[in-house]
Amino acid sequence: MFIKIALILSVLLQFGATIVAIGLIRRTKYNISWIMISTGFFLMAFRRLYELIELINANNNTETTISSWIAVMISLLMFIGTIYIRRIFNFQERINNLRKKNEAYVLSAIIRAEEKERQEFSKELHDGLGPVLSSIKMAISAINKPILKDPNKKIIDKTELIIDEAIITIKEISNKLNPHILERFGLEKAIKSFTDTIITGKEFEITYSSNIKEKRYDYNTEVIIYRIVGELLSNTLKHASANKVDISLFDYGSKLELFYSDNGIGFNIERNTDKGMGLSNIRSRIKSLDGKIEIHSKPHKGFFLKLTVPV
Repeated sequence: MFIKIALILSVLLQFGATIVAIGLIRRTKYNISWIMISTGFFLMAFRRLYELIELINANNNTETTISSWIAVMISLLMFIGTIYIRRIFNFQERINNLRKKNEAYVLSAIIRAEEKERQEFSKELHDGLGPVLSSIKMAISAINKPILKDPNKKIIDKTELIIDEAIITIKEISNKLNPHILERFGLEKAIKSFTDTIITGKEFEITYSSNIKEKRYDYNTEVIIYRIVGELLSNTLKHASANKVDISLFDYGSKLELFYSDNGIGFNIERNTDKGMGLSNIRSRIKSLDGKIEIHSKPHKGFFLKLTVPV
């Protein structure tokens, strides 16, 4: 009677080990070796069940008793072994999650440092060089033009125009380095303002749609998505020979998705070495937000990108 109870326990332990082993298949990414091991566990569990049936139908002799105790020990060891294997997988998963968090933290710190440098440089341009050019313009404007000869008047007028263009250029560069609209009004208006500054017409068209309105997000999320849109538009203008760009930004509650496409010449993704396109930079920025990126492109088939960021 006692040996029958022990063998029943052996069958339960063997099936328990089988369930644990099968539960780890997905975490091994369906590795063929682990699938074979799990199958072996499953067959051994049925073997234990068969031995139990044989023991119930057979006479209780010494050989059967020894075999049954060995079966119990094997099942117990296998069950304990699978439990420890699962603990190893859990520990490895925690290590991987910690590594991902640390990588995201480092990337986030780098991005914040880059943005801080941009802000400081923007401030130096706006507050340093801007007033100097304005002072030069005021000084030139103070010149008594009527007493000057025509050639000198033309030189003064051209100089004033050049200074005006320089002041406008500094403001544009300063805004690109440190987008004040993004800081004050949020992501949607910043992107809209950025796309509006690009000269468009019959030869080049940009369409932008969004549902986020005035909703605000984490600083890193807003800055990174804004920079990515700028990088993608720059790539299209420089490399794609496109005449149409579609940008969509949608909030789905738990995630923010950016869709970007152009009808340009495209490229072979497998052979692309990211020459001046900044795709590796985009990937690293999205990685810092624990986001996902999809890129589809073929020669003469345009370019499509989808970003998904948790919010």
